[in-house]
Amino acid sequence: MSDTFRLTTLPNGLRVVTETMPRLETAALGVWVDVGTRYEPAEVNGVAHLLEHMAFKGTQRRSARAIAEEIERVGGSLNAYTSREHTAYYARVLAPDVELAADIIADILQHSTFDPAELEKERHVVLQEIGQVKDTPDDLVFDLLQEASYPDQPMGRAILGPEAIVAAMPREAMIDYMARHYGPKRLVFSGAGKIEHDRLLDLASRLFGDLPATAGEPAEPARYLGGTVIERRPDLEQVHICLAMEGLPYHDDDHFALQVLSTALGGGMSSRLFQEAREERGLCYSIMSFASAYADTGQLGVYAGTGPEDLGELMQVVADETRALIEEPQEDEIGRARAQLKASLFMGLESCAAVCEENARQLLCYGRRVPTEEIVARIDAVDTDRVRRLGRRLLAGKGLTLAAVGPLEALPDVDLSALAT
Repeated sequence: MSDTFRLTTLPNGLRVVTETMPRLETAALGVWVDVGTRYEPAEVNGVAHLLEHMAFKGTQRRSARAIAEEIERVGGSLNAYTSREHTAYYARVLAPDVELAADIIADILQHSTFDPAELEKERHVVLQEIGQVKDTPDDLVFDLLQEASYPDQPMGRAILGPEAIVAAMPREAMIDYMARHYGPKRLVFSGAGKIEHDRLLDLASRLFGDLPATAGEPAEPARYLGGTVIERRPDLEQVHICLAMEGLPYHDDDHFALQVLSTALGGGMSSRLFQEAREERGLCYSIMSFASAYADTGQLGVYAGTGPEDLGELMQVVADETRALIEEPQEDEIGRARAQLKASLFMGLESCAAVCEENARQLLCYGRRVPTEEIVARIDAVDTDRVRRLGRRLLAGKGLTLAAVGPLEALPDVDLSALAT
């Protein structure tokens, strides 16, 4: 464990974590919350994301304009995001302005007024955001994939929520959601860069020390089912497709092996899918694989955009190359995948924003900060035999999910038996 890393838990359960990077003149800090879209009841789908927006729209001490002006007056930036399992509020500032950034973040998380007039304006902004996703098929297809993989359950619902629910979302839904889920035991206050642990700990004690504990509520367990969903869009020139199978949760012993497998399959220009689908056959401009992981489930999938006339051949290439990688992985391609993952890891350690986020994420996911040496060792332990065993395990799973957006009536009749045992 690095001697620049420190972790302290306040009496109320809030964890304060720092990683000092003394050569920098800047700092990143923020609060990560162990709750996201999968904690929402169906009738308020989108409340976590709308709440994240509204936190910036005024507090008892600051107007929405004042929040923006104060952080930018010192050259800093303030942002947030909502995922299916986490929500984050974070800032980048020069080192002398850490206290200001911490005060603003604490203010918006504890004293937001959710002003009705601001809510109506921000509701309209989020509706515009939903419309933008619908106009961006390479984003929309991932929402459709999630919905088809996990139908009729929180894990499958869109982060932004449906237009009808967001348009009618009452102010009280956000207040209730925050009160139920934003307790100190679910918060990690993380900082990295030119930052002192004791200073951030003093700030956390003063700004969050009186935050009352809440019991919190568990998320509904995910149930991967798989299926097919098509959104016919004759106005588009390309078909955007995702083909996926159930992957692994991040606690699984094969988590890093799956990252290696995915990288070898479609994680770079030397990967099997890029070389065969794009370089050799010219079937697409964009193709990539992904391995997403959650607390109790995950996905291994491929995204590509192609012309409708090439879709059948492209889908067959994905099936054939996936099966070939699983049955006959080559040491050189697995070696390249390991190298890519390790390089990405070490490059991230040079960014205080990335370190700040990763430390918080690891505490939320694993309950500890995973040492870099441990991650590297687990990546290095992945060999061709392990990829083969893992791949066969995945193929014996619960079936495929296909999602497509574009100018087609139906998916072509393709033999996907290569992806089934």
